[in-house]
Amino acid sequence: MSPLDISLADLIARLDEELPEADELARISEARLRAQTLSDLGDQLIDHYVSNAKRTGASWTQIGDAIGVSKQAAQQRHAPAAFERFTHLNRHSIVLAQESARTHKHDFIGTGHLLLGLLGEPQGLAHEVLTAKGGSERSVREAVEAAMPPAGAKALRGHIPFRPESKEAIEQAHRASAGLGHDWVGTEHMLLGLIHAEESTAGRVLRCLGFTPDELRDTVRTLAAERKSGGGEN
Repeated sequence: MSPLDISLADLIARLDEELPEADELARISEARLRAQTLSDLGDQLIDHYVSNAKRTGASWTQIGDAIGVSKQAAQQRHAPAAFERFTHLNRHSIVLAQESARTHKHDFIGTGHLLLGLLGEPQGLAHEVLTAKGGSERSVREAVEAAMPPAGAKALRGHIPFRPESKEAIEQAHRASAGLGHDWVGTEHMLLGLIHAEESTAGRVLRCLGFTPDELRDTVRTLAAERKSGGGEN
């Protein structure tokens, strides 16, 4: 097995470079947030290969043996979920949404965090659509930040739950994908899911930026087809 192309020294150097004025206590807090993000990414890495194994006919007993847990534990932890058909880029946007919630010290993942997650994935189609309409990533980010609740007092450790409107947006993303005849749920479908959660923070921000559901759907249909024909991921 080849080693990962990342080291502790790399992580330390990057954190120190990005927070040159921070004291050691502030760096501890930031390091914990980044450690949680790495853990979230690791979970999604395992989920990806569990899904692949299930598609090729592997049993839960075999998958549990590969992970090093019981059949029941593997099935409970890695059973098909809301993100199974999400593209790699869209799964990464969910990790970034979780990181955004922790950074803002919120005890929930709201639609604003999901929107920031999409904005943080520059290879995603949603990022292209958002910045084309909003003028720049920075201006869109500022609009989202301004609409979000104030930061909490303390960052939450461990699992952060999705708010009901965020769950609704994820369900709407699946419906948007099916409605367009797609067999994947990409960042563009997540964007459509968010605009259909009309009373949510993200829904309001998207409308303020000038998006409408019908126009966004037409834009997504056109751009997704172009990316798909070019072999790109959404």
